[in-house]
Amino acid sequence: MQSANRLHNALKSKSPTFGAWQMLPGTNLCRAICRSSSSIDWLLIDQEHGNISDDSMHELVAAAAACGVSPIVRVPDAQHWMIKRALDAGAHGILVPLLQTAKQAQDIVSWSKFPPQGTRGFGSPFSMEKFVQQPPLGSTSAVKEVSSIDYLKQANSSLVIAVQIETSSALAELDAIAAVPGIDVLFVGPFDLGNNIGHPIVSATRDPELVEAIASVQKAAEKNGISSGIYCNSGEEARTYADKGFGMCSAMTDMVAVPKAFGQAFEAAKGSYVHAGVQGIKKGVEAVSGPYGK
Repeated sequence: MQSANRLHNALKSKSPTFGAWQMLPGTNLCRAICRSSSSIDWLLIDQEHGNISDDSMHELVAAAAACGVSPIVRVPDAQHWMIKRALDAGAHGILVPLLQTAKQAQDIVSWSKFPPQGTRGFGSPFSMEKFVQQPPLGSTSAVKEVSSIDYLKQANSSLVIAVQIETSSALAELDAIAAVPGIDVLFVGPFDLGNNIGHPIVSATRDPELVEAIASVQKAAEKNGISSGIYCNSGEEARTYADKGFGMCSAMTDMVAVPKAFGQAFEAAKGSYVHAGVQGIKKGVEAVSGPYGK
């Protein structure tokens, strides 16, 4: 089961991973994203800010897993039942937003793991099929199935539990959070973190205090032998943070890619390079933007 979790394996080997971010529903979109590059290790299915319902989440988890990409679900909130739904759908991991305290991190771990390490209930008929290993094309090897008992025995050590560091209270307990057994990734939400420490990101230049806060998350994770991650707007930004030691970096979001691609195509058709809806940007200059390019 572990071998089918691409993100888990890469983090365990300390290799940087790069992921895509899906906010729009649709399995065809999911497959198009996952098949767009062999470098996509994970797909973040965003139920916090995205237009992803519970049934859509189930379908996207299945679609991503079938493409050999680890489906990671960002649940809307740190609630027991939300984590249960994501893991029962077969998610290879979860991302919990707006973490506040180390005690909350302990609860998240407990809700994510079967007894005796936690309190997760067992009974989903869907989880195990998302860890089936397909043989390479043309191979005569058999498909490696995962039974419900296999899943029960292996899930606790095979799933990725990531929490978002994006509040001042989480920063104050950073070392304690990083030391919670079962937490695998400290994931920076730079925009909410900036808002919550009084330095919102409103231009290309980030406040030095925010820059230091982001760096402190990576340092705390490394100190405690776990991974760090961060939301990035582009592949270039993802590469920059990977070079700084972050192990889980998003490289593109559907709500950035779709408007950008369509906007540039139609601007090129009309002889203009100015991004649609952005005023005062000179031709050929990339627009400074928020989390979704606006």
